[in-house]
Amino acid sequence: MPRNCLTVDVEEWFHICGVGGPLSRENWYRLPSRVIGNTHQLLDMLDRCHVRGTFFVLGWIAERYPRLVEQIRAGGHEIASHGYSHIPVYDLTPDSFAAELDQSVAALRAAGAAEVRGFRAPQWSINDRSLWALDVLARKSFRFDSSLAPLRIIGNPAYPQEPHTRTTASGDLIEVPPMVDRRLGQNFPLGGGWGLRMTRPDRVLKAIDAQNRRGIPATLFVHPWELDPDPPRVRLPLAKRFVHYFRLEGFASRLEIVLRGNQFGPIGEAIGLQSIQA
Repeated sequence: MPRNCLTVDVEEWFHICGVGGPLSRENWYRLPSRVIGNTHQLLDMLDRCHVRGTFFVLGWIAERYPRLVEQIRAGGHEIASHGYSHIPVYDLTPDSFAAELDQSVAALRAAGAAEVRGFRAPQWSINDRSLWALDVLARKSFRFDSSLAPLRIIGNPAYPQEPHTRTTASGDLIEVPPMVDRRLGQNFPLGGGWGLRMTRPDRVLKAIDAQNRRGIPATLFVHPWELDPDPPRVRLPLAKRFVHYFRLEGFASRLEIVLRGNQFGPIGEAIGLQSIQA
């Protein structure tokens, strides 16, 4: 089994929660798509590094670009759900969340995914406001979730930092959190996003090794748009601008160093689920 997990949230550069105006959902169809080229760049990198991962594909993407899902599967990667509409889970009801899951899974299966066993919420939005979603996932026969971030603001620092079982009224789920590190007395998002982009590869690998020595697999997460050599620039609120654009320059090269420096694989294999065709 792989020592660590590499995960990818397959979405467009404009799938940013809580932003209206030009990036609102009614305008998505008018915005230039970058997801195919960006994802191909990432797939090429993973092939060079002999790394397979779990791709949490947005249903909206799978419905429009089923060939992209086929190409991800052809690389030996695991296909999982990122929801359909990129709506934070805490903005949904249990019924509307169930409908989002059904729509997402239908799009992924139509694109050829044999079985969809995992889920990641947009913007880590299963948290103390929406823990009811875990029961919905279990009821819908999902086997694992990767949505509870042990971080302030988006999650809760008290959440476990290693894969663990979450028991719900509808059954058990394996929860796989993103890797965090301690800096200045706080949990720091080293596993992905701006935290991974700003950190030297040697420091990331050192943190992964420390976690592995404790018997804990490290879970990294990336987005195809983070590898875009010339990303579209739009005006965003300050915090979202930082999260979305901070230190994108050179990230592809830094990520490749990290991927070559340890062992990574899909979540399903890391937690011991029977291997299936992605």
